[in-house]
Amino acid sequence: MAQLCGARSRGVGTSAALAALAARFWSSGSTPESVQERQKRLMARGVPKQKAIPGVKQVIVVASGKGGVGKSTTAVNLALGLAAYESRVGLLDADVHGPSIPRMMNLKGNPALTDSNLMIPLVNYGINCMSMGFLVEETAPIVWRGLMVMSAIEKLLRQVEWGQLDYLVIDMPPGTGDVQLSISQNIPISGAVIVSTPQDIALLDAERAANMFQKVNVPVLGIVQNMSFFQCPKCKHETYIFGAEGAKELATKLKLDVLGDIPLHMNIREMSDKGQPIVVSHPDSPEANAYLRLSAEVMKKLPGSPR
Repeated sequence: MAQLCGARSRGVGTSAALAALAARFWSSGSTPESVQERQKRLMARGVPKQKAIPGVKQVIVVASGKGGVGKSTTAVNLALGLAAYESRVGLLDADVHGPSIPRMMNLKGNPALTDSNLMIPLVNYGINCMSMGFLVEETAPIVWRGLMVMSAIEKLLRQVEWGQLDYLVIDMPPGTGDVQLSISQNIPISGAVIVSTPQDIALLDAERAANMFQKVNVPVLGIVQNMSFFQCPKCKHETYIFGAEGAKELATKLKLDVLGDIPLHMNIREMSDKGQPIVVSHPDSPEANAYLRLSAEVMKKLPGSPR
């Protein structure tokens, strides 16, 4: 019993000594602010340094927390809308597992290489485009683990001869995973555009996407409310299939702006499937004008852009 009591007393003494040592370590010559600074410094050791893409002035990422909300369609028409304002624009398809840009931009074939072994973007409608879809068959599954995906993203960013661009629009994959984090940490991003339908389930994931970019210090330019309403082509009655004003309410909650309100229209879907985006195939239509207004709002939000 005496031995047990002695062991207990030694254990208590050891714990007290460790606690005192820890207290002295954090308090000796330190203020709460300096401790916080030290923690930030230690955390920053694992974060890669951002490096700009040569020739690219501003990078815009188009993201959503959920697939199927029209993110890629928005990215394509945003890029074409920016080009309509006489800007030099590139479009990067960062959705390695499900590339959509080749079909939407009516492009196929393998990129040529420069003398320095950089890939030359494929071009249509005046937009420099790069996608994993140019490197594999259209229906071939890309069954890769995280490290291979990250390597592919690095090549799509760094081993492409983008030329001189005012804007590089990046069509992000859905979600808030490795690709989003890697791109956000490796290149300076001027702003993120969050795409969502007014549906509650989509808005939950859109909020996650917005919060992720804010945590990694990427400015969120605002929210695009996509498929906001359907207008009957005969009687012109408007039906709010996915609900009304949902994205606007989320924008208010997050203290963000609504950058655009895009209707659910058959022409948008049909022209995207044909590789003739609405902004170039029907430039005077109300649907194209909605994307042009979106592009103008995005430019207003970006640093250094003409207001």
